[in-house]
Amino acid sequence: MADWKNRIVGYSEVAPRDLLSNPANPRTHPGAQMDTLRGSLDELGWLKPILVNKRTGYIVDGHARAQAALQQGVVSIPVAYIDLSEEEEKLALATLDPIAAMAGKDDAAMTALIATIQTDNSALQALLDGLPSSPSKRDGPKIEEVDLSEVRDRFWLSVHGPLPQQMDALERLRAAMEELGPEIQVEVGTTKT
Repeated sequence: MADWKNRIVGYSEVAPRDLLSNPANPRTHPGAQMDTLRGSLDELGWLKPILVNKRTGYIVDGHARAQAALQQGVVSIPVAYIDLSEEEEKLALATLDPIAAMAGKDDAAMTALIATIQTDNSALQALLDGLPSSPSKRDGPKIEEVDLSEVRDRFWLSVHGPLPQQMDALERLRAAMEELGPEIQVEVGTTKT
């Protein structure tokens, strides 16, 4: 049987201004994510503490939650202290989110779950509507096949929805297109309709 160490060494309520952002943190938090996170905190409150390494004083997990609390003027937030060496802290920073992202999903169970949820928070509703198993996605418009022989020099893509989610989608598309090489040029912008 494995002997898994409990690295949690304490809990506390801490002022967000007293927490130290980890300089090695590779994650960024776009506006749409922050809006949705604030929506979750507004509706549900704190479900998960900020993880802080007791040895270094740096946040290991929860940078966005700490940032949101600071922006909202929250006086104190829940913190779980862990005890890691600097090397272990780097490994935790690199693996916590990717391990969670490896989880699979039962589409039928997710569809059933989403159908039972009601929220007045527009950011949370946009997240739910954007999930692949969302009823609105199943019933939404279908992507049509395009005859590639007809595609010439340029093509346009129209994105509709709340502006923060539109910009996030466009930035992701731009980044994906740039990976195709320098011969692909991408312009991101908006037009009035």
